[in-house]
Amino acid sequence: MSQRGIDLTTSLGYLLKEASSTLRASMEAALRPLGMTITHYSCLELLAQRPGLSNSELARGAFVTRQSMNVLLQALERDGYVTRPEEARVGKILPAQLTPLGRSSLEKASAAVRSVEVKMLGGMTQDEQATAFRALQSMVRSLREDQGVSQGDSSEDRRHADK
Repeated sequence: MSQRGIDLTTSLGYLLKEASSTLRASMEAALRPLGMTITHYSCLELLAQRPGLSNSELARGAFVTRQSMNVLLQALERDGYVTRPEEARVGKILPAQLTPLGRSSLEKASAAVRSVEVKMLGGMTQDEQATAFRALQSMVRSLREDQGVSQGDSSEDRRHADK
């Protein structure tokens, strides 16, 4: 009995995974000289755009576990990239804030990541980029709806939709 598989040469899911893996490798290579990982960069970027996020919110935004984010935040705090209050104002939440060193490091990392994205999109027109963005948003929405996960219209979604 033979099993019919997926034709990887025409599978959009496989192509997305390949693109994701290639993008990740390119971003890691761009961030490595700065002493950063993608998760490190993502954490700093999230804090710059949404100061005061909790450990759980940062973990969700960076696609890692809360435990992994907690370890990273402790290291970032120890190394002077972020500060957190010693005691929680409410519950157990210790909201993190970028320090001047964190902002300076983020500026360099953002430029490195932006150069990777510019290279990735180099062969596409603005219209093609906007179409690809909308298509990917639609795919994410469809899969999240299937999982029972709701998705609001984030400011990030609106920013890219306007391009």
